[in-house]
Amino acid sequence: MSPTMAKRLIIGSMAAAGIVALLSVLDLALKIPFSGEYIAMDILFLCSAAIIIYLGWDAYKELR
Repeated sequence: MSPTMAKRLIIGSMAAAGIVALLSVLDLALKIPFSGEYIAMDILFLCSAAIIIYLGWDAYKELR
């Protein structure tokens, strides 16, 4: 796999995790996208998105 493709995959996964984090924060705060019924799921989504963003950032730094 070329370095350019690896960078694109990392950035794409970080973007997807950022969208999940944004939706879970909106659901916790405003109960907009999913009516805020499952608070535990929102917290778990937020934690997993943060882990994926951290791992993506670390992998991106290694590719530079």
